[in-house]
This record gives sequence, structure tokens and C-alpha cells, in this order.
Amino acid sequence: MAIIEAKRLTKIFGADPKKAIPLLDKGWSKEKILAETKLTVGVNQADFAIEEGQIFVIMGLSGSGKSTLVRLLNRLIEPTHGQVLFKGSDVVRMSPEQLRTFRRKHIGMVFQKFALFPHRTVLDNVEYGLEVQGIAKKERKEMAMQSLELVGLKGWANSYPDELSGGMQQRVGLARGLASDPDILLMDEAFSALDPLIRKDMQDELLELQSKMKKTIVFITHDLNEALRIGDQIALMKDGSIVQIGSPEEILMQPANKYVERFVEDVDLSKVLTASHVMVKPETITLEKGPRVALQFMRDREVSSLYVIDKSSKLLGVITADEASRAIKEGLKLEHVMDQEAPTTGPDTLLHELFELMSNSKYPVSITDENGRLKGIVIKGAVLAALSGNSVNEGGERHESA
Repeated sequence: MAIIEAKRLTKIFGADPKKAIPLLDKGWSKEKILAETKLTVGVNQADFAIEEGQIFVIMGLSGSGKSTLVRLLNRLIEPTHGQVLFKGSDVVRMSPEQLRTFRRKHIGMVFQKFALFPHRTVLDNVEYGLEVQGIAKKERKEMAMQSLELVGLKGWANSYPDELSGGMQQRVGLARGLASDPDILLMDEAFSALDPLIRKDMQDELLELQSKMKKTIVFITHDLNEALRIGDQIALMKDGSIVQIGSPEEILMQPANKYVERFVEDVDLSKVLTASHVMVKPETITLEKGPRVALQFMRDREVSSLYVIDKSSKLLGVITADEASRAIKEGLKLEHVMDQEAPTTGPDTLLHELFELMSNSKYPVSITDENGRLKGIVIKGAVLAALSGNSVNEGGERHESA
């Protein structure tokens, strides 16, 4: 269920901005509207829905409208037209008092600039929003300490901002945004001012926090790799308009137009796509079938190996035609001849992490879940197809070799 929705959400800058709305309805471009009316289109009729617990990334180049759009969601910028629905209530129609309550209780914000008070301690900075809300000192201190503990800064509560590194200061900003336990966290270019290594660490920390908190996060960035790494859904903007919304895989593999194609053309797919994107259905056999049935299965299915599983689909090993033949001749059972050391990994393993596994094994890599159940296999052809930008022919690949 969507926790927040935008419906034809529009922002026009300039005198008498509403006169541009019918022009947008006619399909006028941002450039034409500026030339004819001297009005600037900040956001052009944005439509999207964000599910609860989702990281929704809004990305685009400078001037695309992404920061304007995120500020429309909490009315730091007043919309010219359209709706922002929070659990069905229109934020655009809220009275000043209702809006204050919405901002204080339901929505938090983390900015690119840390915006910390230099004369206040880390704890006092995190408490600030709670203090503004009028929460009692003892209670807000407890809430702020819990928030600092979440971001790993409990031991720095009495330090001052100038005693912290850039990454630590941004974690203070994140703690402040989390302190009031908001339903939605808006993060506007939150990591953009950080050095690349610190930035990656912060992305890791955000994902780890999200695995515990399950917050709804709207994350603004101009960095495609960052968007692909942390986003559940991505909205790509150009000239105030959303040109495509989709999962990271959909953005990469099914670009909506030439602009999106150019935007993603230099992405290293091996560091974005996971094993689950390229795995295919394996040929399997249960242990009790025996080597004769295994060999017949291989002949019928025109493969040279089978994946041995139990009745709950837990992977036990791999049996080859040669080993099945040997078992028949020597009167052995499958468990005596199957290879139990075949490489396995999880469905979220990135493709570039599979290369070494694949190069050191004569079998395709097995993909198993947390209980060891076989979900699929990854063959070299599927990986190469994905890295070349082609979709995998699910279930249609043979796996005679790795």
C-alpha cells in the first residue's frame, strides 16, 4: 500500500504561475513555456506512488527538478498544482497547524549540508527537532540517544561537530532526522558532499539501518551508481519531468527512451546486477532415484550433469554422467559419487563477485536461499548476455559446462 503519492504534482516559478498549467496540458516544453511566458517549470505533473518501507530514489542531473520535487512533498516549497497524498490525506490542503503536525510527527529530512549547530554538542544537535516540538528534556534526551546509537555515535554524544569527520557529521544529521521516528525520511543529496570512500560507507550504513528500521525513504541523488545501489525504485527526471520509474534492473535493461539509454550506458552492470537476475532453472534429481535414473534423465534432457536435491529442494550435490556410469558399474549410490563441493552463493551476490567462483569450477554456480534450497544456477552464457544488455532466456539455457 502506498504511504505517499504524488498526483500531477507541479511547480511553476514566476509571476502568475497557474497560467502555465493549461500550456503543460497542451504538451508545451519547458523551453517553450519559458520563452513565451517567462515562467520556469520546476516540476512538471509528477505522478508516482511510494510503498511503505521502500527506498524511492529520485535522480537526475543538476536542474532536473529533483530537489524541488522532494521539497514539494513536505511543502517546504508550495505546489502550483496537483496533490500530495499521505495515507490518503492531501498535504497540499492541510492548514498551517496540520502541516506543522505532519512535518513534526510523520516526516524527517536530511540535507546535503550537515546544518549542525557548531555551539551545540552532538546530542543537543540531535535533540533540536524534538526540542522545537516541545518534548520534555528527559524524554527527548532518551530519544536522541537511541537515534545516536542507531547510527553508531553513542560514544560521541558530548562532542562538538568540529571534532567529527565529515562522515560522522552526516551521521549526526541522519540521527537528527530519525530521532522523532518519522514515517518518511527525505534525504536530499545527503551523501554528495562526502569523499567517495566515506560515501560508500554511508550507503552501506543506510542499507544496514534500513534492514532494521524498514523506513520509507525518499532519496535524492545525481549519482546513478548510488541510485542503483540503494534504490528499490528509481524515478529519473529531466527538465522537471519524470521520464521513467522502475526498479534498478528495469532502468538498466529496459530504458524508456534515448535519454535514459545515454544516462545508463556507462554503468558497469556486473556491479549492479545480481545472481538472481541471471540464474536459470537447473535440471534436478532427488537422491533416492539412483544412478540409473540419473543417467537416463541426462540422456532425455541432453545434459551432462544434474543437481541432486532432497524432497525440500535442499541442494546436496552435483552428479555427472561419468560419475553416474561409474556408480552403476560399481554398485554405488548417488551420495557416494556426487560432488558435494560445487560452488554455491546467494541470490543477492553481485555478478562481479561470481567471476572467481565460475572460473575455478567445472560446474555452473548454484544459487541457494538461506535454508540451502536450490533456487537456480548461473551459467557463463547468461552472465555474458546480461552484461551485453540482453535479457536472460529463463529456463532456456543448457548447462553442460560452467
